[in-house]
Amino acid sequence: MTAVVAPRPDIFGHARLGYVVVESRKMADWHRFGADAVGLHVDELDRRTLRFRLDDRECRFLVQHGPAEDVVAAGWEVDDHEVFDVILGRVTAAGLPVEEGTEQECAARGVERLWRFPGPKGVVTEIFTRARTTEAPLRMLNQAFVTGRSGMGHLAITTKHPERLHTYWNNLLDLRLSDYIDERMGPAMLRIRFLRAGERHHSIALANVAGLPIDPIRTAVQHVNIEVATIEDLLASFRRVTDLGFAMAWSVGQHTNDRELSYYCVTPSGFELEVGWNPVVITPELEVTWEPTTYEGISIWGHTPVGENVAVLMSRFRAAVKSLREREETVPALSTHPGGARR
Repeated sequence: MTAVVAPRPDIFGHARLGYVVVESRKMADWHRFGADAVGLHVDELDRRTLRFRLDDRECRFLVQHGPAEDVVAAGWEVDDHEVFDVILGRVTAAGLPVEEGTEQECAARGVERLWRFPGPKGVVTEIFTRARTTEAPLRMLNQAFVTGRSGMGHLAITTKHPERLHTYWNNLLDLRLSDYIDERMGPAMLRIRFLRAGERHHSIALANVAGLPIDPIRTAVQHVNIEVATIEDLLASFRRVTDLGFAMAWSVGQHTNDRELSYYCVTPSGFELEVGWNPVVITPELEVTWEPTTYEGISIWGHTPVGENVAVLMSRFRAAVKSLREREETVPALSTHPGGARR
């Protein structure tokens, strides 16, 4: 008799980005940037730990004192223990080490329990099922952020190996391909693919320089995105960031694919923060007929570079040259053998 193989469960729609962990020595700058410029709620747990809130969750951004000046972990919220077991089963079947978070680590991230394992580019992947909420009022300069079932936003990552990273996320969370953008940057062509975990247009964006094994970005994460609920908050935070002297990378503009209105500013650690408003939502009705499309150019209008001086360009050139000599962590155990049909 032929053995019957159980179908691989599809957990699309049952996970979302819950929080990010940043390591930095610039704690005072981060406090001023998050609270006074972007307008987030800030809790100073101690001299070495900051937490930023967007909603009733205790933590959406955790900034801890350390040398990386980068995002070092991303926490993914999953719906229930059944989905949690599916994900851990995939990780352990691939032979990856899994570690449970300590009581102190869980408390800092505002979750009851978490498990972690290796992620691409050295950004640790963490998963949890229950976030801790608080009734303490939000002390922030924005009216509200869009979170809930969509999660806190998205991560954009530049990579020399987009197919491997795409396969990692497909094997892990069954993310689906929303679309592509091709953007010419001087003599090079940048290709970006957008992967969604649910109704948010994308939770992961992967960018690579077509035909060249280089990564021009020093940080593991190119940008983190958050979404404000009103256009008034978007424009007011843009003015605050500018008026307080924080670097603006891209001015206000609108993207071609998800139609989000946004700007990009530079965090104290060097990666960018995109603050956006009103992107396309892929509702269940749209999901039924959604087909990936390739767009020419990142923006319909705006998003013009700000402060692209010689120092910035040389920094990217040095990062690109350095990337030629360095191995990029792609977690081969999960990124070389697709576990299911790519969508």
